[in-house]
Amino acid sequence: MVHDSKPKGFFYLNHRPVDSKYTIITDTHVTAGNVHDSIPYLGRLDRQTKRFDLHVKAVGLDAGYASAPIAQGLENRDILGVTGYLRLTGRKGMMRNRAFTYDPDENVYRCSERQALPYATTDREGYRHYKSDPSKCKVCPLLASCATNPKAQKTLSRHVWADARERTDAHRLTDWGKRL
Repeated sequence: MVHDSKPKGFFYLNHRPVDSKYTIITDTHVTAGNVHDSIPYLGRLDRQTKRFDLHVKAVGLDAGYASAPIAQGLENRDILGVTGYLRLTGRKGMMRNRAFTYDPDENVYRCSERQALPYATTDREGYRHYKSDPSKCKVCPLLASCATNPKAQKTLSRHVWADARERTDAHRLTDWGKRL
């Protein structure tokens, strides 16, 4: 395990879901310390729903579980998910990805200068990559705060299940989502 503010070495993690009504641990699962909490989540949820014959309607998860695969997995199970806010950090002085607008009809991102970043490819992890036209970016007044690579090209990524993640994020803003 190599993580900032953690000792280096061999460690394990103990994953413990809790029933919010009775505040009781409903499962425990141990993984190696380098396995992210979100990886075993859906499998453990399935195990609990089957084992205890649960009819889960909604789950509340901390920000570490805010991922497109979990959001899609919850939707596939007809479970409403609410995840904590994930504060993304960026490089100081650089434009954040949320400054770009996604247009689902054209499957492109647009920058504040209205230039299109069309779809380029999808990687094995399910991320679609969108790339700008370097000839347009080279003359853009915002280049220094947008792209730092020598090509003067901006690349954005969007998971194939990003829509599910956006719906899950929107639940956090509802009255019931805030209570959960």
